[in-house]
Parts: sequence; C-alpha cells; structure tokens
Amino acid sequence: RLCILVPCHRVLGSDGRVTGFSAGDGVATKVRLLALEGSVLS
Repeated sequence: RLCILVPCHRVLGSDGRVTGFSAGDGVATKVRLLALEGSVLS
C-alpha cells in the first residue's frame, strides 16, 4: 500500500506530456505511479 500525501506526480506539461519528476528514477517513477492509479496516458 502506498500513501501519497502530495500528488505532484499528476502534474503534466502544458502540452500534455509527462515531464519533470525528481523522486526515484524521475519520469519513469512518475509514469509508474500514474499507472498504479489507473491513469490513461497516450
């Protein structure tokens, strides 16, 4: 189980791209967190 207090991983670039994330392995971690939440990225 994972509790995310500040959901900053949900912030996308103005063009909709997955950008900038400083935790873990950067953008790869951000994509994994979004996938865990069931977010659909195209």
